[in-house]
Amino acid sequence: MFGSPEFFRLWLAQVVSATGDWLGLLAISLLAIRVGSGSEGAALSMVLAARIIPGFFFGPIAGVLVDRWNRKRVMVTCDVCRALVMISLPFVDTIWGLVLASLVLEAFTMLWSPAKEASVPNLVPEENLTTANSLSVVAAYGTFPLGAALMVVFGRLSTALFSSAWADGLRLDEEGLAFYANSLTFLVAAFLIFTLPLPARSKDEREAASSQGRKLAHPVDELREGFRFAFQNPVVRTVNMGLATGLIGGGMLVPLGAIYATDLLDAGESGYGYFITALGLGVATGVGIISFSQRRLNKTRVFTWALVAAAFFLAASASFIRIHVTVTMVFGIGICAGTVYVLGFTLLHENVGDDMRGRIFATLYTLVRTCVLFALALGPLLEETLDRLSKRFWERNIEVFGLDIYVPGVRLTLWLASAIILVAGVVAVASLRAGDLSEERT
Repeated sequence: MFGSPEFFRLWLAQVVSATGDWLGLLAISLLAIRVGSGSEGAALSMVLAARIIPGFFFGPIAGVLVDRWNRKRVMVTCDVCRALVMISLPFVDTIWGLVLASLVLEAFTMLWSPAKEASVPNLVPEENLTTANSLSVVAAYGTFPLGAALMVVFGRLSTALFSSAWADGLRLDEEGLAFYANSLTFLVAAFLIFTLPLPARSKDEREAASSQGRKLAHPVDELREGFRFAFQNPVVRTVNMGLATGLIGGGMLVPLGAIYATDLLDAGESGYGYFITALGLGVATGVGIISFSQRRLNKTRVFTWALVAAAFFLAASASFIRIHVTVTMVFGIGICAGTVYVLGFTLLHENVGDDMRGRIFATLYTLVRTCVLFALALGPLLEETLDRLSKRFWERNIEVFGLDIYVPGVRLTLWLASAIILVAGVVAVASLRAGDLSEERT
């Protein structure tokens, strides 16, 4: 299943690191709320924004550095440095201290992630890349419940420990225990990667990287080369555009799902819980289907049509008022999302050379973060705007073929989101066809 013992060890390192990462994110969020007493929302927003901002500016540069440096050393160094930051967090008692720590943590993560992704094809046979990427999805997102469960355990443990003076001095409260555990997970991941026999680059590649490093202007040239390749290669362009643009539409489902469940389905918070559960189960199902049928699939074609299918599932989920039907449609969205994610990363692994992978994955991460942030911010604003317009012009009801259709802002916004995903799928199909035509001419 893992393709090689080396990838299994890298995957274990990712599982351990991701579990600690989720645990640390929950702990730093709770600490921000406690430290920012009186303005909890603003404090939490500042800390979480600090986890996103570095990707916009440092992401592409991180890709250039990863392509130059020894990737194994990069991952080990980043894990050790993140562990040191985590050890210091229990003693931080200001919002600006938490913001600074979040910025530093994210900067190291922006180096670690492309280095890991660029190393996968060197550890796994090409026929196992799809399965490897499916396992990476499990490691990255399937560990969230484990991180949340550990947070609950540390909360109960801190109640027993915090009554003693020595525990107070070591900050062994709920957040402190979580930070210490997170630092331990990073150190374990660093050890696993340190003992991993990653294939070394050839002498010519090392000498070329060394000579390039002496040129002051070369990082800018490499950055341009990475962006040029990302948008000129048909497959890479399709994956970048498809994943990034599709996330603008899909990302709106997160902030608007609760509104839809409450206002249209009258299902309250439990209805939103059904949505999230169905989405997660759908992603897991999509990942499983792709893993078991990868050798019989045309990956590029399935990738593009999964985007188109996701658009129709989202439009359908926003069109029904029966919760069981809507949950089924959300499950379909999850299947398509899991398919697109796994196949997108597999296509990049298969079509990008070793010397360019760091920059390409850094570019992808930057695009994805930008589009997700854009969707999370734009979704609620669009919902309010379209709701006012619908109330003003149609009293939130329109008649189509004699049928009265309720069109509040949340439904209109989700329909718009599905249209954005559909456009992303159509553009992806057109991009691949354009690439095929250019190859035939040459």
